[in-house]
Amino acid sequence: MGQSSQTLVFGLNYPPETTGISPYTGAMAAGLARRGRQVRAVVAHPHYPEWKIAPGYGQWSKRERMDGVIVDRVLHFVPRRPTLVPRALAEVSFGLRQAFVRWGQPSAIVAASPALLSSAIVRLRALATHRETPFVVWVQDLYGLGVVETGQGGGLAARALRAMEAWLLRSASTIVVIHDRFADRVHHDFGIPRERIVVVRNWTHLPPMPPVDVSAVRRAHGWSDDDVVVVHTGNMGVKQGLHHVVDAGRLAHERGERVRFVLVGNGAQRDELQQRIDEHPTTTQILPPLDDMAFAETLQSADILLVNELPGVAEMAVPSKLTSYFASGRPVLAATDATGITAQEVTAAGAGLVVAAGSAGAILDGAKVLAADRDGCRRFGASGKRYKETVLEETNAIDRFCSLLDNLTAPVGAERVH
Repeated sequence: MGQSSQTLVFGLNYPPETTGISPYTGAMAAGLARRGRQVRAVVAHPHYPEWKIAPGYGQWSKRERMDGVIVDRVLHFVPRRPTLVPRALAEVSFGLRQAFVRWGQPSAIVAASPALLSSAIVRLRALATHRETPFVVWVQDLYGLGVVETGQGGGLAARALRAMEAWLLRSASTIVVIHDRFADRVHHDFGIPRERIVVVRNWTHLPPMPPVDVSAVRRAHGWSDDDVVVVHTGNMGVKQGLHHVVDAGRLAHERGERVRFVLVGNGAQRDELQQRIDEHPTTTQILPPLDDMAFAETLQSADILLVNELPGVAEMAVPSKLTSYFASGRPVLAATDATGITAQEVTAAGAGLVVAAGSAGAILDGAKVLAADRDGCRRFGASGKRYKETVLEETNAIDRFCSLLDNLTAPVGAERVH
């Protein structure tokens, strides 16, 4: 293929980052490359969720080749504490770096959002220099809604972000969303025609999980065979509301319950959570981020897998951890808004139990209900696994994305791929 067939991908997060949207951006780019496309990704240096640039990175510019993809990394401001304003400055600095690299003549441009601000800057550059090139916005989180639901921005900030998000989405050739509920919100909130919205579901980025020595893994983590181990993985940020999980561990300690809560990962709230753990006796512990093998072993060695969200977080995101949870075959406990996307996803998969968000007692009681029903847990685990293998399948997702790009880049009058 010539230079004109290149797909240019812009995204803040990219492998070797292992959490958040990074695995999806990386896998999609690599999948397109395997299908014969030239793919170039302009991304940041790995820094998430630690908010610290990884060893070996940090150059002004760095080019790598990963899984058939040309990966151009650009240095940007990485805040030590990613609160709203520093995070916005980080996105703006990243967007400017993306805007001023050489783009060449791509046949299609894909911008992964978040980050919204950098995607908007990229769109401005595209309108100036590549106006006729199809521009796809791949929406992993609804940014403006997230600011409102997590309470991180006041009225003016929220309105400004919503206006920017509306402009970006309305100006795109196509919007790719990861859930039908996102498609509904984008259509109704921003007035975008349904025919310009495509649903491509996320998938588990882990390889098939081999059999694991559960007893050995539990011993290595200091978990007793008598403990009911409830594991939460991924980013430790505001929207996860993990202080409620620490409080559930404190409640378990006070009641003498053998329920252990384990938070695996890193993020902006990690130090605050550790301080909360240190201040009062609790059955909650924190483990650092794990490599793929250790991560898969830990999931399969838990009794219950937890997704916890701040009260009010209902529409902004589909937790990426759910795809890996379902793949593990373990039951899911979702402490979340009963009407939200996460609750809908767990219910649709038949993978577990939904309890109220923001209640330490509800989290602990939900864990006890699941632990007392071993047959039910086996059914939940098997159902989640079937859902992952059918609805959340990587090959189908990448094929759908590839067909979308083929349609956008086909010559006028050419037959479209469906």
